Amino acid sequence: MSPLTSLLIVPATAYIVYAVVKFLHTVIWQPLQTQRFLNSQGLKGPPYAFLLGNVKQLIQFREEALTKPMPTLSHDIAHRVIPHISAWTKQYGKNFVFWIGPRAQMVLGDPDLVKEVLSNKNRIFSKSDLLSPYMQKIFGQGLAINEGEKWAKVRRMADFALHGENLKSMVPDMIASAEKMLERWKMKEGKEIEVHEEFWILSSEVISRTAFGSSFKEGQQIFGMLNELTKISDRNTFKMSLPIISDLFKTKDAKDAVRLVQRIADSIMEIVKNREEKVKNREVDGFGKDYLGLLLKAYRDEGQSEKISVEQLVDECKTLYVAGQETVNTLLSWMILLLSIHQDWQEKARKEVFSVFGRDKTPDANGITRLKLIGMIINETLRLYSPVYSGFMRDVDKDIRLGKFDLPASVQFHIPIMTIHHDPDIWGEDVHLFKPERFSEGVAKATNNNPTAFMPFGMGPHVCAGFNFATNEAKITIAMILQRFTFSLSPGYVHSPFPFLAVRPEKGVQVIINAL
Repeated sequence: MSPLTSLLIVPATAYIVYAVVKFLHTVIWQPLQTQRFLNSQGLKGPPYAFLLGNVKQLIQFREEALTKPMPTLSHDIAHRVIPHISAWTKQYGKNFVFWIGPRAQMVLGDPDLVKEVLSNKNRIFSKSDLLSPYMQKIFGQGLAINEGEKWAKVRRMADFALHGENLKSMVPDMIASAEKMLERWKMKEGKEIEVHEEFWILSSEVISRTAFGSSFKEGQQIFGMLNELTKISDRNTFKMSLPIISDLFKTKDAKDAVRLVQRIADSIMEIVKNREEKVKNREVDGFGKDYLGLLLKAYRDEGQSEKISVEQLVDECKTLYVAGQETVNTLLSWMILLLSIHQDWQEKARKEVFSVFGRDKTPDANGITRLKLIGMIINETLRLYSPVYSGFMRDVDKDIRLGKFDLPASVQFHIPIMTIHHDPDIWGEDVHLFKPERFSEGVAKATNNNPTAFMPFGMGPHVCAGFNFATNEAKITIAMILQRFTFSLSPGYVHSPFPFLAVRPEKGVQVIINAL
């Protein structure tokens, strides 16, 4: 062996030893130390398993839950939608710890702890980066993910585009889209309709028209590709891979995801170019006040103060396409299901619509604010079938004390909205029953003076920017349906809540409609 070879072997060996020690420290020593520390404070949970944590158990829970049929029309769905959280909450309590790989996930089921984390008064909690590579491809660095000034800049645009006078100006487009859907329904009077598919088209049309100045036809391809990308993400939710290996040997899903991301970006940029051409040819005066117009103005901002990159422009468009379509679609689907089951509430809601708009008057922005009963029905639907069912994730960069717990910076917080919304200690023993009257005196009264317990769109500074947009669209659509039709559940309906981006009815919602 030459002297040069000997000189090279020593540092190479030292590096290998260092890498092995660091790896073992990360996947064995640190997790076990954290587990002992948390257990000593009464924070229990399933024990850490080498490298994978509890991922195998999560996959098993999910597979078993989705193969079991749901009880007929039961709204006790947490054990199907988030089966691991549901089971471990019963076993270990509202606050417990489980493991995604070597990282501890602290589940916060106590609303007081949730309030402290989401209000983030001391600015020590940040949005989690624990997204699968596929979820990152869906949202990129859009509003749902980013932080700091980057988030604040786009949030100001979203708030301007989706609130106040701008929101009121969207009502005619929402009505026009609903009218188009109801014209189709006239042809099916007395027959079965699968409303989840109908609302998918409706919500796609509304978000295309109101936020992007386009039509469902222009946005249809984007929605279809985003749906396919979401299916790929769902299939790979708990699959773990090594970065270098996964880069060298890409699966079919990985290749398809890359292809879809590029095609989605190309389609969005085509809509962008069409808007820019209209401005260039002076067909319109400026980029417009809708969300796309505000993003374009920021993208082309020569002053740099609010300038965004083309990548962020695409990511923000994807985020709104996904959030604006999926949330409203599922909300309306579950509302129709619940009102089909509970005919008394359907009739109460119809009488309210008649009292505000009559039988023929088209809903308007001022009138929909007076639909109190429908507002209660929306809240109860959001409670039972929470759109953000899996909850929120938050990181902390330093050791902290939260409530009575001393927590290391390595812990990640998991706030399970659905289990909080289905907690009998908060809502009562009738927690799984559809009772809109819970909200007759507001959220505080419904939650026993603990409004943090109801957060279908989050809370604090990061509450969903599209909350009012979604509820306005739902109120308008339901009001127009109630003016024209009665509806009852089809005998062929199969109850199958399915965890997707939101809780979808996997086999659809089939109802029989009859004209009034």
